[in-house]
Amino acid sequence: MSVEDKIEARIKVFPKGELLLPADFSDLGSSEAVRLSLFRLEKQGVLSRVAQGIYVRPKESSLIGKLVPSAEEVAEAIARRDRIRTVPTGSYALNALGLSTQVPMNIVLLTDGSPRELKVGKRTIRFKKTTPKNLLAKGKISRLVIQAMKEIGNGKITIGEEQKIVALLKKEDEKDLKHDLALAPVWIQKIMKKGLKDGEN
Repeated sequence: MSVEDKIEARIKVFPKGELLLPADFSDLGSSEAVRLSLFRLEKQGVLSRVAQGIYVRPKESSLIGKLVPSAEEVAEAIARRDRIRTVPTGSYALNALGLSTQVPMNIVLLTDGSPRELKVGKRTIRFKKTTPKNLLAKGKISRLVIQAMKEIGNGKITIGEEQKIVALLKKEDEKDLKHDLALAPVWIQKIMKKGLKDGEN
């Protein structure tokens, strides 16, 4: 079997809609052979390229045709591929927490990797280089909360937003929340503390 045949056989094992990276096939041939095989398979329609070095096994919908992965899924795949840390910021963090229903056209992620920008459909993913301190947060919820509150601004958080944030933080791992508290500005710490079990005391 050629490298291309082996890759095609493996692709068929992945569920439709799954994001595929060249690294998923690194055991089947040299990086150049894998790259050329993926290029040829894309031309044949076996897979679609959604961004540089990121492919998907096309998923069809009887109503709207080919379904493409979301920009969020592509961003996660890039972070996995490049082994970089990322933290969602701004309107993306607000949307991820359910504090905004508006889907941001531009996703901005703080990263310790190289800065870059790429298009996924009509949306843009921007990786913005930041200091290591901004990436130290451990909690999946608390790290989003810090960035979302920075976006809203000091003194601009409504009672409803605060209640929602505190309710979300109560689901966070207590150990991670305590760790992340120390990384937040003082005005954000005051609200985050309410998410601790003894936060109201």
